Amino acid sequence: MYCRADRAEDSWTVVSAWLNALPTESVLSGPTAAWLHGLDLNPANPVEVIVPLRAWSRSRAGLRVRHCKLESHEVVRIRGRLATSIDRTLRDLAARLSDLEMLIALDGVLRRRLLDSSQLVTPRRLRSLAQWAAPAESPMETRLRWLLLQAGLPRPEVQTELRDSNQRFLGRVDLYYPSARLVIEYDGGNHRERLVEDNRRQNALVNAGYRVLRYTASDIYQRPDFVVTQVRKALLA
Repeated sequence: MYCRADRAEDSWTVVSAWLNALPTESVLSGPTAAWLHGLDLNPANPVEVIVPLRAWSRSRAGLRVRHCKLESHEVVRIRGRLATSIDRTLRDLAARLSDLEMLIALDGVLRRRLLDSSQLVTPRRLRSLAQWAAPAESPMETRLRWLLLQAGLPRPEVQTELRDSNQRFLGRVDLYYPSARLVIEYDGGNHRERLVEDNRRQNALVNAGYRVLRYTASDIYQRPDFVVTQVRKALLA
């Protein structure tokens, strides 16, 4: 396959191009299938497919090929392409991803309502992680929550709607500790675009008696101990 050097690669184009070069029974799998289901994984590093045992095909740069038999209930069609079902996709991912990355995937499944938490029971590793899964709106929110949990802090509520004493809606917050009336927000790249709106919402929360802590990606990656210490002090207070 060839692509003009000045043309940005589009994941759907890359995936489709590989499928055009593979047997028609090829089924997208792993992170590629997860991306097709709407999860936040890279679909083309490499593109992953499962081909029938009888088919001749091999892995190469940008493509990972596995030969195995899939049951009919393990294959679905999305946007005209064959992919492993969400159940099968999660089982495949569970064998490869770290606990954190797997939790990010499970949060995405709940957010998109592909399954509910009671259906995340196999294999055993999924069952143990499912108890921590919640419909977080971004992978970084999951990373922030995981950081707090790994530090032994209590489990926060996720995407909670808060109101004032008159039951006026103030906003939906990323993480929330009801006992301390503590709100924890992750500020992503779009925070600058909605700065005025976020500031107004924060003022309303503070005036209603909530305490607000805000963190960015640099805090999570470069100053995790500071984040944990600050949240722990706020909970004790």
